Amino acid sequence: MIKIIGFFLFIISTLLSPKTAMANCYDLPMISIQGEAQGTTYHIKYFDQKQRNIKIDIDSILLDFDTCLSLYRSDSELSDFNKSTFYQFKSPYFFPVLKKSKEVYEATNGAFDPTILPLVIAYGFGPNKSKNPKNTDINALLKLIDFKNILFDSIAVKKTKPGIQLDFNGIAQGYSVDIIGDFLVGLGINQFMVEIGGEILCKGYKADNKPWVTGIENPLKPGSLFCSVQLSDRAMTTAGNYRNHFEKDGQVFNHIINPKTGSMEQSSLLSVTVFASDAITADGYDTAFFVMGLEETKRFLSERKDIDVCILYSDDDGKLNTYLTDGIKNLIKVL
Repeated sequence: MIKIIGFFLFIISTLLSPKTAMANCYDLPMISIQGEAQGTTYHIKYFDQKQRNIKIDIDSILLDFDTCLSLYRSDSELSDFNKSTFYQFKSPYFFPVLKKSKEVYEATNGAFDPTILPLVIAYGFGPNKSKNPKNTDINALLKLIDFKNILFDSIAVKKTKPGIQLDFNGIAQGYSVDIIGDFLVGLGINQFMVEIGGEILCKGYKADNKPWVTGIENPLKPGSLFCSVQLSDRAMTTAGNYRNHFEKDGQVFNHIINPKTGSMEQSSLLSVTVFASDAITADGYDTAFFVMGLEETKRFLSERKDIDVCILYSDDDGKLNTYLTDGIKNLIKVL
């Protein structure tokens, strides 16, 4: 259920020497584990008084999560629902994602809408990732795009119109980060950084009592950093079009699609990084803000002080510009 994003991790903590790491935090070294999940990679760093290596547990949780919400598994709960009209949940993951999706859908007036899958498939970004999008009747597909056609409670979910399909790629990966964070807290681990496919959640501080440090990629120079970001007790996710796109017959196809118009977003925005208390919230809003655009996002955030953003966009001359909300300005250092 990977969501390709314009962001890569830059962890300053990896530069800590063993002596520095052990001088604080109960004289414990930092534990670092990594692996693969959801078609991408994950990296987790944490301090644990019991010095447990929990990679096997992490891999098991992420496999269960994937079995529930992956678009790319034909046997997942999500795939089963997309092929039917009613589904009773088997795992604890489906309902929370539906609940948060509804919240973001309503708050953004439909700029985020997980019933976008028919359009995603039509444009060649579906599970088969066909880079040969066919001419299709967008207006007909738009009749299938509306989260209001999804009804659910904590037990089951159903669709009110045939052909409705869900795509949680714009929110599920953030939730998987939160799930791992909750697992760590349940073990009594309260100093950690969890990163899955670029989605990040940090809790507490590093061994030197300083925030964790991550980075935002420069969309005009992929592979290099635009800035570093200090994080503690906060999540951070990024959406962007500059990586996940392809060209066919002279037309550029981008993976972020406006669910209201059915068109692929062609705007001055290059990447949108959202900061929130949890990764599922940040993940849901980063795509919505990309669809909404800079000015509408500014208006939205004037009434939402619980969310911060770093938006990178190009001006008429192609130069990189930045919009930062006040709550994140002192945590970002442009490189």
